[in-house]
Amino acid sequence: MQSTTSKPTISLRINVRISLGLLAMFLVKAWRATAFGVYGYLNFTKSGFLEHSKSFNPEDVARRIDGKNCIVTGANSGIGYATAHGLASRGATVYMVCRNKERGEVAVSDIQAATGNQKVYLEVCDLSSVNEIKSFTSRFRTKDVPIHVLVNNAGLLENKRVTTSEGYEMNFAVNVLGTYSMTELMLPLLEKSQPDARVITVSSGGMYTSPLTTDLQVHRDSQFDRGEFNGAEQYVRNKRVQVALTEKWAEKYGDKGIGFYVMHPGWAETPGVTKSLPSFSESLKGKLRTSNEGADTVIWLALQPKEKLVSGGFYFDRAEAPKHLAFSATKKSHSAINSIIDTLNSFGNF
Repeated sequence: MQSTTSKPTISLRINVRISLGLLAMFLVKAWRATAFGVYGYLNFTKSGFLEHSKSFNPEDVARRIDGKNCIVTGANSGIGYATAHGLASRGATVYMVCRNKERGEVAVSDIQAATGNQKVYLEVCDLSSVNEIKSFTSRFRTKDVPIHVLVNNAGLLENKRVTTSEGYEMNFAVNVLGTYSMTELMLPLLEKSQPDARVITVSSGGMYTSPLTTDLQVHRDSQFDRGEFNGAEQYVRNKRVQVALTEKWAEKYGDKGIGFYVMHPGWAETPGVTKSLPSFSESLKGKLRTSNEGADTVIWLALQPKEKLVSGGFYFDRAEAPKHLAFSATKKSHSAINSIIDTLNSFGNF
């Protein structure tokens, strides 16, 4: 018996399903952007910090950490500088990893003068280059000093597609491959300071607008090079990867005495934000956080007893925060992290 369903009818059904699927994707994406905008305006601005700070315990960040060794990447300005300054003022030995030698030297000198702590050192490394990171970490390991705190702060939002000398899209190279490489290669020195060792990665609330995706536009030979490049979208995807990576590190290295934490600094007025998002910066002029306010939770995470923290957790304003907004359909996407790690290992030859 022949089917009475005609080919045009089947084709129509397929087209309807595709259209409904595209509509659903559009609505979810629109919801993420709207929810993020409202949630962010209420919480991520300076007024949000001032409100949340009413419940802060000043004793949480009054602790001295003399004798502790800390590495801060991207440390010559913004949140990285504020973090390095904050750790140095509490007696830590701080290694500031900067790309630019001259600006790094000025930053080190300023922090030494302001804090009276001379144990602040410059380490020059371009975090967009796996080879430079390998060279730096190899050189640093010869110091044979335990690392108590690694702060993965270096980040980038490049609006135009730029390819590194090693062939990777620049945002991805710094935010994902650089962060992954630095952390993995510093594990031996972090293990030396267990059970107090910790890795703190500075992410962004922008990750709320994106699920984890393997479509990271990573390589010059990628098919995505032929499409339109969106630097802001690439950035938030990168930042979602950092959150999922932190979860995976906590799971994988939980028996090594290392805590892994990722945080959102809020919307802070930094040189990077002003350069990369001028319209955003201008529209919220006077409402953005200072670099010190943005760095507050990084320093808090560095100082807290580890038993008070959740390894793999996402933190904001000195408290664990949700990794996904309600109805945003991003939670299940974290299952893709194993595939992404395989890609990172192949790129870095780890």
